[in-house]
Amino acid sequence: MNRKSDVQLRDDLLAELKWDTHVQPTEIGVEVKDGVVTLSGTVDSWAKRMAAKDAAHRVAGVLDVANDVIVHTQASPGRTDAQIAEQARCALEWDVFVPHEKIHTTVSGGVLTLEGEVVTATQRADCERAVRNLLGVLAVVNQIKVRSSIRSDEVQRAISSALMRHATREAERMHVDVTDGTVKVVGKVDSWAEREAVLGAVWGTRGVRAVDDRISVL
Repeated sequence: MNRKSDVQLRDDLLAELKWDTHVQPTEIGVEVKDGVVTLSGTVDSWAKRMAAKDAAHRVAGVLDVANDVIVHTQASPGRTDAQIAEQARCALEWDVFVPHEKIHTTVSGGVLTLEGEVVTATQRADCERAVRNLLGVLAVVNQIKVRSSIRSDEVQRAISSALMRHATREAERMHVDVTDGTVKVVGKVDSWAEREAVLGAVWGTRGVRAVDDRISVL
C-alpha cells in the first residue's frame, strides 16, 4: 500500500471536516507531518472537539492525532455546573446501557468527572458517551474503574475468540498478553479502521480493565 503524502492527507482531512455536519471546517486548523495530524482551533463544545478527532481518524493514512482544539463557551447559552450535573444525571439514567446507579459525577468549571465502578470496559465507554455531548461541557474526565473477577487465561481465550469473529484477517497478526485485566496488544494493520476493529474486539471482552495499545498502522 502506497502511503499518502502529508499534503494529500491534509486535503483529505479538510474534505472530511467539510463533509461532517458535526463540526464547522472553519473552526479547525489542520497540520500534518509524517502522517501525524495536529488539530487546532476553538470550538464551543466538547462534542465538537471529539467530532474533529473522530473525523481525523476516519481518513485513511492518518497514523496519529494530536488534538489541540480548545473548548470555549460563551456565558450565554452556557450552563451552570449545577445545570450540567442535573443534565448528566438525566442522560445517565435514560441510557439503557449505563448502570447509572453505580456512577456519580462531579462538575467544576464545566469539566465533568465520572467516577464509580462497572463490570466491563464497554460500560465505562458508554457512560462517557452518554454525557459528552451535553451543552456546557468543556471536558469529560473518565475515572470509572472496571471491576474484574475473571482469570487472565479466561480473558485471553475470550479475546482470541472475539478477534476471530470481528477482525478475522487482523487476528493472525496480533499478539495479545493479559495481566490482571490489562491487555497488551502488539501487531500491525493496514488502516485505522482495522486498528479500531481489533481494539473494539478487545475492549468488548468481559474482564478487560485497560488496554496497552501497541498496534502500528502501516
